[in-house]
Amino acid sequence: MDSRSAAGAYREAAFENAPPIKIVRLLYAGAVRFLDLSASETPGGPGSRWAGLLARSDAIVAELRCALQKEAAPGVADNLEQLYLFVEDRLREAQRTESALPVAEARKVLARLQEAWQSVEASRPGA
Repeated sequence: MDSRSAAGAYREAAFENAPPIKIVRLLYAGAVRFLDLSASETPGGPGSRWAGLLARSDAIVAELRCALQKEAAPGVADNLEQLYLFVEDRLREAQRTESALPVAEARKVLARLQEAWQSVEASRPGA
């Protein structure tokens, strides 16, 4: 096994064995990171990764929305679903118009959610 596949196996095992709250936080971090990377790309430019980076962020948000467990906390889940739908809408609008403004709006929401989940994780015993 080469070092790259060993490192990949380690990361995969660490993710699979992580507590759910950490996985959620990591998903937010990934979504925000992809949006930040898209800021350095030219929308629609030749060889631009812009659309692909937005799609990766959008896929993470869609997974977060699909993973909501409404029976656990219906009000919270409903609010999160509305925020996720807003972010998804902003990313679709960014793709349609090739504009960075909707990306910034989506990023702002995701960054706030990421901060909130970091606070929740930090406040848990053993964090």
